Amino acid sequence: MRLTNKVALISGGARGQGATEARLFAKEGASVVIGDLLEEEGKKVEAQINEGGGQALFVKLDVTNESDWENAVRDTVQKFGKLNVLVNNAAILHTGQAHRPIEETAVEEWDQIMAVNIKGVFLGTKCAVPAMREAGGGSIVNISSIAGMVGSDRGSAYGTSKGGVRLFTKYTAIQLAKDGIRANSVHPGPIDTEMIAERLANPETRASITSTVPLGRIGSVEDVAYGVLFLASDESSYMTGSELVIDGGKTAS
Repeated sequence: MRLTNKVALISGGARGQGATEARLFAKEGASVVIGDLLEEEGKKVEAQINEGGGQALFVKLDVTNESDWENAVRDTVQKFGKLNVLVNNAAILHTGQAHRPIEETAVEEWDQIMAVNIKGVFLGTKCAVPAMREAGGGSIVNISSIAGMVGSDRGSAYGTSKGGVRLFTKYTAIQLAKDGIRANSVHPGPIDTEMIAERLANPETRASITSTVPLGRIGSVEDVAYGVLFLASDESSYMTGSELVIDGGKTAS
């Protein structure tokens, strides 16, 4: 198994992409801590993993709250003895904002997206580093987006936040390399998750999005999870500060 004896903390792990990552990590031998505000969903994932023979713990986590992060890291170490992997997965996208021009973007929406999508990554990294250093190193995987690599005629707040994740990952990689802590970002294209479920439910919209992907399909949460697994594992031990693009060729066209 690819994560034997590893302990991983995944934010936004209660559903969608994060839950898929948690289940896959457990299958590959990791002890998994699921951090989320969605208690019912998070505890279900915890129970599924534990009942399947894995090891999991749910912790309530508001990624914009430093104390929540401190508690999540503390609970991880108390339960499993260490922390080797951090996946900063939690993010939000206001569907309405995604289609509004800059001048019509509400300040409140902008601030909320920045708080969750980039401040959350900063706080998670800040709080996890001491425990990872104590463990002798580890891997930080930050979920960005292709929206953080190229511009668009919509979604300025979301794209800007994801661009921040991309660059923050590089700062993290350089500053923590001496501690044996790697940091890489993942850049998914259109993925079939709850975040864009409303848009994908419209057949015309789904067809339009699919038409922009050279591989001819919307990505799955499993497509992303296997990329995250690679970066979390020792198989990627010579990668840090890198970008893993999982987009069906969308940004290549």
